[in-house]
Amino acid sequence: MAWSGETIDRRAFLKAAAIGFAAALSPRSLHALERADAVYASGFRAADGSFGIATVSERGEIIDRVALPARAHGMAFSSATGRTVAFARRPGTFAMVFDPSRQAEPIMITAPEGRHFYGHGHFSPDGAVLYASENDFDGNRGMIGLYDGRNGFRRIGEFDAHGIGTHDMTVSDDGALLVIANGGIETHPDFGRTKLNLDRMEPSLVMLDARSGALIQKHAMPSSLSQLSTRHLDIAEDGRIWFACQWEGARNETPPLAGWFSKGEDIALLSLPDETTARLANYVGAIAINRRENIVGLTSPIGGASVTLDAKTGLVLSEDVVREAAGVAPAAHGIAVSSYDGQFMKTRSAVAWDQHIIRIK
Repeated sequence: MAWSGETIDRRAFLKAAAIGFAAALSPRSLHALERADAVYASGFRAADGSFGIATVSERGEIIDRVALPARAHGMAFSSATGRTVAFARRPGTFAMVFDPSRQAEPIMITAPEGRHFYGHGHFSPDGAVLYASENDFDGNRGMIGLYDGRNGFRRIGEFDAHGIGTHDMTVSDDGALLVIANGGIETHPDFGRTKLNLDRMEPSLVMLDARSGALIQKHAMPSSLSQLSTRHLDIAEDGRIWFACQWEGARNETPPLAGWFSKGEDIALLSLPDETTARLANYVGAIAINRRENIVGLTSPIGGASVTLDAKTGLVLSEDVVREAAGVAPAAHGIAVSSYDGQFMKTRSAVAWDQHIIRIK
């Protein structure tokens, strides 16, 4: 998720938290919150095997935790309302809405019959609508579920995502467009997480009208890259949409793993140096843009790498070895990275972080 300063600043966050929230925090956690330059949310697995979502400082200090019934994947945050949502990992059927300041009780959303969540979603700019990527598994089609952010997150409709394996999605700054990464992979909960169509994948990138759901444009991957699963998205300050991919083809091939497009324009695939492509190991697990610095962060848990690019040129600015690199989000300076083995911005945490992190302050 891009960050352009539209998060809750520290003073507002503390004020909103008020006495009840502060009293619930340990002195150590309260100190971590007060001195944090940035606060994030991420799913985690604790040492006892339980799952939850945590708010965490850029120093890797856990501020607060909310228990979850199972493993989470991605998150959505509304700067307008302060609400954060953790989506279940595919093929999970829950999404947990919570208020990091504890001013409201958590709300559990359950996917309707015949659907499961794909682990991602995004709020409209005013927080009135939560959009969630879903699978109509018997119909083998991706859907975008619409939930009322002002009325208990009841389901109010759905849009066709015009693809299969609908994964990440985001919303334009003006709220007019939904941008969707259809990974192209067929799955069904009867078969767990098994990928059922690797020989006939249909990855695509789609734009919808956010009000009507009407298709505005669709970009299918060329036939030579039909096994390049388009998985994650973020939007730059200039409206350019960056996307990141995971290769499901032969391991000895080195396809492009990222690219960009804009409304009314075709996709441009990024040509990375051979050594960078090798380091990413044909798998980009997360992407995020720091708008203030106009940089793009990529992570690869398989390659154990974090890569930072120039958002205008696509040139590689830096590469770091991060074992089991997972989440990525804009930092106060640069890019914040988490890992499956508990690292957060080079600090070891007491939990194993999940694949995505989101900045909330």
